[in-house]
Amino acid sequence: MAESKYFTQQNDPETEDLADCFINLENDLVSQLNNLKYGPNVDYIYNPLDYASNLHKIFLKKFLNSNKKVLFLGINPGPWGMCQTGIPFGEVEIVRSYLKVDGEVLKPTKFHPKRPVTGLDCHRSEVSGKRLWDLIIDLTEEDPYKFFKDCFIHNYFPLALMNKNAKNITPADLKSEYQKQIHEICDKSLSDLLTLLHIDTIVAIGKYAEKRSNEVVKNFKLNNIKVVRIPHPSPLNYGKAEKWKNETLVILKSNNILQLFN
Repeated sequence: MAESKYFTQQNDPETEDLADCFINLENDLVSQLNNLKYGPNVDYIYNPLDYASNLHKIFLKKFLNSNKKVLFLGINPGPWGMCQTGIPFGEVEIVRSYLKVDGEVLKPTKFHPKRPVTGLDCHRSEVSGKRLWDLIIDLTEEDPYKFFKDCFIHNYFPLALMNKNAKNITPADLKSEYQKQIHEICDKSLSDLLTLLHIDTIVAIGKYAEKRSNEVVKNFKLNNIKVVRIPHPSPLNYGKAEKWKNETLVILKSNNILQLFN
């Protein structure tokens, strides 16, 4: 695999800042995605890595200071989570009280009135994010550093797409011609990120994340990386929180991931 212009495969933490390398990869990813068309049904595009860059960078500088073993991979930002905080699955109260990340969030240039961005002043809860982080909080006894010691979390596609009615549009909802462009760009970025962090296991959150992870492992010959899928925590996808939690715990335990939090 060719070396990225942002890092070498023999990443030296003494000479390179891991968070800065990560940010460079993300900036390159977004600059390419900004050049794409997403189809006539996409009326709004939110880029939380831009308007919430302050919070996002604080999060990275705080928790991305060493190589990781496991990457929890989501799809795209939710309207009341990462769209507000710039943090994957970033349910506002959890960002404040568990991650203890604070800072200013600006507003996107164009936004739907039903999906305003108020940053940490947002009073809506992102249910999927709350379910995922509540599980992590339980596993780490409320110490986020127990999670981030060996794990990290990331979204495959960092933009939020919406139609004129403010309905969330995921990459999987787009026509194949638009998906193909996204996959070409995001797959390469994910490959670089996996190499940068020295990941050996991807925990794909949902079927779409699992499919993209398997494609990246195959096409970029990252055969040392294992892909594990957990159900997506969305109530539309998986009903009651307790059922999702119990099944996810079984999967994490059977793949020797729970032991990383001890």
